[in-house]
Amino acid sequence: MSETFPVSSGPAALLDPDPCAPRPRIAPPAPPHRFRSRIGVDLAGGFYPVPHRYRLYLSASCPLSLRVSITLDLLGLRDTVATTLVGLPEDTPEAYAALRGAYEATWHRYSGPVDAPALCDGWTGRVVSNHTPDILRDLAGHLSDDSGTGRPRLRPAALATDIDALRDLLDADITHAARQAGTAAEAECRDAALERLLTALGRLDRGLTAVPYALGEELTAADVDLWVALVQLDTEHRPLLDADAADRVSRHGRLRAYVRRLHAHPAFHTTLPEALQDEVS
Repeated sequence: MSETFPVSSGPAALLDPDPCAPRPRIAPPAPPHRFRSRIGVDLAGGFYPVPHRYRLYLSASCPLSLRVSITLDLLGLRDTVATTLVGLPEDTPEAYAALRGAYEATWHRYSGPVDAPALCDGWTGRVVSNHTPDILRDLAGHLSDDSGTGRPRLRPAALATDIDALRDLLDADITHAARQAGTAAEAECRDAALERLLTALGRLDRGLTAVPYALGEELTAADVDLWVALVQLDTEHRPLLDADAADRVSRHGRLRAYVRRLHAHPAFHTTLPEALQDEVS
């Protein structure tokens, strides 16, 4: 019998980082914990882009799950991709058991963590992917019809490299740096991380001087990533900073106005239960 693990949010392969390292150390994706099949990339593998075939398992209070949830709303996929909110086994026993079953169906005698977000195939009962960037790419590229009225093109080919580069910047110089600035044991590590964070915030703030969105005149996947990172910074990391550092972080007026403006859009919700309250199964 396999051991039961609580559901975890995000990459299980995140290593214990050097407290002064400017970048998080992440182990290379490897089985049996990482699943990175794709939809529509290798049709011989059977993962065709078919409506109503797939189910997404999302975890509350998880920034990666929030990115996926917002993307679903922006692309109008709530009716074609099923969604289940999963938490600890005692909180969501049926959802947790279903997700764990998908992991076990994918890897014989699977005994690793039960990660969310996870994209699962309803036909085979297996996990397609628990790698969030791939899930987001497949939602935008293979499961959505961006010709629909008012639907944004979240990942236009001309901006794909810039979208990925911004995501890397946010992960390293906003989220990782903010975590270090608030929790690193050594003062010089906290100070160096704070400077990286402020430099990145200043760059992003200046980028919004003449355009309304992260990469120009149109809303893209980069805005989903940026908005979630800024909300996480304000609600999770800024309270851990000392008063002076927290004040310096909050001085970027264009970024704060950007967060408020996008929050007025119905897709940009701040909690998963709000988005899924009528859909949890």
